[in-house]
Amino acid sequence: MAFDTAGFEQAAGGRYVPISEHGLIGDLRTTALVATNGTIDWYCCPRFDAPSVFGSILDADKGGSFELAAEVPSRTRQFYFPDTNVLITRFFAADGVAEIQDFMPVVDESREAGRHRLIRRVICVRGTLPFRARIAPRFGYGAEAHTTHLEGHTAVFRSPSLTLALTSTTPLEGDGPDVWSRFKLLEGESHVFALDQVGDDHPPRSCPRAEAQEQVEATVRFWRHWIAGSRYHGRWREMVNRSALLLKLLTYAPTGAIVAAPTTSLPEQIGGGRNWDYRYVWVRDAAFCVYAMLRLGFTSEAEAFMGFISERGILRGTGDDGPLQIMYGIDGRTDLPERELAHLEGYLGSAPVRVGNAATNQLQLDIYGALIDSIYLYDKWGQPISSDRWDEVGAVVDWLCEHWDQPDEGVWETRAGRRNFVYSRLMCWVALERAMRMANRRGLPADLPRWRESRDAIYRQIMRRGWSAERGAFVQGLDDQVLDASLLMMPMAKFVSPTDPKWLSTLDALTTDLVSDSLVYRYDPIASPDGLHGPEGTFSICSFWYVEALARAGRLEEARLAFEKMLTYANHVGLFAEEIGPTGEQLGNFPQAFTHLSLISAAFNLDRALG
Repeated sequence: MAFDTAGFEQAAGGRYVPISEHGLIGDLRTTALVATNGTIDWYCCPRFDAPSVFGSILDADKGGSFELAAEVPSRTRQFYFPDTNVLITRFFAADGVAEIQDFMPVVDESREAGRHRLIRRVICVRGTLPFRARIAPRFGYGAEAHTTHLEGHTAVFRSPSLTLALTSTTPLEGDGPDVWSRFKLLEGESHVFALDQVGDDHPPRSCPRAEAQEQVEATVRFWRHWIAGSRYHGRWREMVNRSALLLKLLTYAPTGAIVAAPTTSLPEQIGGGRNWDYRYVWVRDAAFCVYAMLRLGFTSEAEAFMGFISERGILRGTGDDGPLQIMYGIDGRTDLPERELAHLEGYLGSAPVRVGNAATNQLQLDIYGALIDSIYLYDKWGQPISSDRWDEVGAVVDWLCEHWDQPDEGVWETRAGRRNFVYSRLMCWVALERAMRMANRRGLPADLPRWRESRDAIYRQIMRRGWSAERGAFVQGLDDQVLDASLLMMPMAKFVSPTDPKWLSTLDALTTDLVSDSLVYRYDPIASPDGLHGPEGTFSICSFWYVEALARAGRLEEARLAFEKMLTYANHVGLFAEEIGPTGEQLGNFPQAFTHLSLISAAFNLDRALG
């Protein structure tokens, strides 16, 4: 039975802005979501996985927020300063037009280690406009009390775990633990609010108008200089650049880690329980990001992630289920215990709100293929692999030769027990095949006869037991009849020719069963129970995989139309969540790296096919 989203939103009294009605800012350490009404309703300080300070997107009453808006009826429009991650929210009222410039300066760690700043600059560009601001932090996901010390234009919010200082060019007033301000701007006038992390080494500091102007200009220069390194100049340059800028925003600069998304517990179904914490490094997601970055020419980001893998001994793991975990903390930690925050109601009442992720303990064999493929591509397009790293790769591949033929939880992290997923076998084949390519091209030492034997055994098993003559398709599990969109990766992984009759038959079957007007479902949870309650939306990475599969199969008109349709589901600033709901709404954590890296790959390959 479908959930009545419209009725639920009405019952919620308009307390929640739709997930898609947000832009993202960040400084390569953390991010903030800015709603189209001018409110920051998600912000973790000082890093992605820290407890939230503003979390009203997960509880409108208890989460905390930074409201800043015109105090008269107005329309709003939100957009990015071109080719940057500086976000502008404009207010159009009867007597004037004003805008908020939201950004986080990207600091030089060698000069300002530990500094972290969020700046909101309000400028009246026409007429006159009154504004109101209310700053209501709620530390520790709304569970930690704090004190507020207010003096003129500065407020210091102090909790047991974190201290923040707000400085403003307009006077601030106190209201219990919160502060507020009302002011009127005439044409050409501006006010600045700056929120700083402070401590013994970093006392509060002001942010006068001139400094805010300098910092916004420096931030614009940083992002424009970075995106100028992109090698993509195809038909969809604006969307590809936005996706690249988003992937860069999801990078944790101190370690080179790449998070899957900057949020937790935004629901895959309104009112449902498919709510997960994505503020960690999924080996699969990050490895695919490396592919996307290398495609665009950003080798330093790929090098930074390879450094994360190497310096934290990721390939040298000794867990019960193999060398790799499926995810790690942004600092490389392996323990990410999952717990529920019962005091938060969840977005539109979609409880539970979770932090941490129990999927850490799952076995997902496909991650070996994703990671070794990214190492292979970096060795090919970036820097040659070092001898120490090759030894680590060899040990992992040797382990895989012994352990590929076993059930696991699979790419979609099902919670219904382990199964023999075909996609997991496919990516084990990729791991072995790419390792053999590296060894042969570079003349590196390897047990090639053993690797070849395992690689060929996987191929034969997929062809024999992963193919259903009855369905005329490759299927989700060995000896199965259920379809799975992850198999769209088969031609992209070079396991099968994109024009092989078996593959073309599979593509037709997937189109019939899982595609809805260019949108692609991962699988049918009724035919293939995943241990979770309720339905889900279409999965956007699968929709872009579908575009690429069509393009590789030579069905270019279908591919281009499907791609253009997918782009219409992006939000107003070109961002995608994880899923698309039944009426086109964005669902799941937002924005999602998985979706944007697949957009880049689809655009790149479709451009090449179109010529």
